[in-house]
Amino acid sequence: MAVDRRAASGAAIEAEVLDSTEVDEGALRRLLRRAGRGLARPAIECLELLLDSGTPPQVRLTMLAALTYLLFPLDLIPDFIPAAGFSDDLVALTALLGLCTSHMREDIRLRAQRKLDRWFPPGR
Repeated sequence: MAVDRRAASGAAIEAEVLDSTEVDEGALRRLLRRAGRGLARPAIECLELLLDSGTPPQVRLTMLAALTYLLFPLDLIPDFIPAAGFSDDLVALTALLGLCTSHMREDIRLRAQRKLDRWFPPGR
C-alpha cells in the first residue's frame, strides 16, 4: 500500500501554517490588487486574524479550512449545478464570516487598515 507523502505530512504543514507569522505579501498583494480595495479589506482583516497569536488555535484552524475550501477548485457540490452549486461555498463563507465577526478585535482591524493603506494608498 503506497502512502501519499503529501497526505502524511499534512498535519506538519497545518502546524507550520498555524504557527507562521510570515506570509508572502508580494503574492498576496498581487492577488488583491486584481480584486480591488473593497475586497482586499476583509481579506486582509481575515489574514491578520488568522496570523494573530491571540486567536484561539481552533478558530485559526477552522478559518484555514474554510479559506482552503473556498480556494480549492474541487467542491463537494460542483459549482456548475444550478442553485445548489454554490451552497457548499456559502456554508464555508458563512463559517468564515462568523468567526471573523466574533473574534475580530480593534487592534487587528488597525493592523489590517495600515497594511491596506500601504498596499492601496488612499487617493489613488
